[in-house]
Amino acid sequence: MEIAYPILIVISIPILIALILIKFKKANLYLQGKKVANSKYAQQTDYYKGLIRKYRLLVISIKTMCIICIFISVVLTARIIKIDKLEKELYNRDIFLCMDASRSVSDLNSGLTESLKEIVKNLHGERFGISIFNTSSVVLSPLTDDYNYINSILDDLHTSFDVSRGVGEYSSYYDQYTLSGTIVGNAERGSSIIGDGLASCVYNFPNLEEDRTRIIIFSTDNELAGKEIYTLSEAAKLAKKNKIIVYGIAPSTIFPTDMLTMKLAVESTGGKYYTEGTDATVKDIVNEIEKTGKSLMKSKTENRIIDYPEVPFVLLMVSVIVLYILNKKVNL
Repeated sequence: MEIAYPILIVISIPILIALILIKFKKANLYLQGKKVANSKYAQQTDYYKGLIRKYRLLVISIKTMCIICIFISVVLTARIIKIDKLEKELYNRDIFLCMDASRSVSDLNSGLTESLKEIVKNLHGERFGISIFNTSSVVLSPLTDDYNYINSILDDLHTSFDVSRGVGEYSSYYDQYTLSGTIVGNAERGSSIIGDGLASCVYNFPNLEEDRTRIIIFSTDNELAGKEIYTLSEAAKLAKKNKIIVYGIAPSTIFPTDMLTMKLAVESTGGKYYTEGTDATVKDIVNEIEKTGKSLMKSKTENRIIDYPEVPFVLLMVSVIVLYILNKKVNL
């Protein structure tokens, strides 16, 4: 425990001491009233002396309680606090979700976005990013550890993919969510340019020269329908060159030749290939990701201030009540 503003305590101490020691000038007892003859005889009686002692005790008690109330009020204003130092663990691992936004992959992507939400919640300091592609690649979220933001994007993607596969009420906003930006230049280049989508995702990782674990979760049916700059194999080599592991997941409808090409490409990076069809698919990917190396970076220390006003507040209330009772007795 400590005081947030100790200067207030320091300032109040001499003031309280002065209030205790100060002597008030004695007032003229007869200024506003009539003199009573022979009062000295009454003052010598035991009854009178008892009342005077009681009165003086009450006055001293009232002054004492006033000083106590002032002191407790100062303590409340100065704030009794406790500072907890929280260490936020940060891991040097970056994960990018790279999704083929073609309608033919909507069923797979809809389930994938839903499954990944719970997984994102369980991350501890790793950075996560999302990109989608068709003809062109669009970054929906750069790498971040704001998992609530990531999950909000996954929610939008999930709804968008449901709309594109004819599930749920149509919404032009969600339909445009995966179309806007991803089909730029499709009249000349075509669509579903798989290799370019993966290569673009590789360059979404900042500072590739840094020693970090980098992973791409790559969903596609590998059905090329356009003119590519990078073939899938070349994009995989680019990922491997930059020490990026790619885990590929494809729909159950993938053609055997496309599956073989995709499997060879992702495995060349040190990753694994998965085909949609079982509930454990995403969990398998996550288990594999957990096996990849991650080292704890120096955690970021955050100070959390906790106030403890309860005790002084209760004491102040009790003191005020006692002061009220004493004042009533004086006026009786």
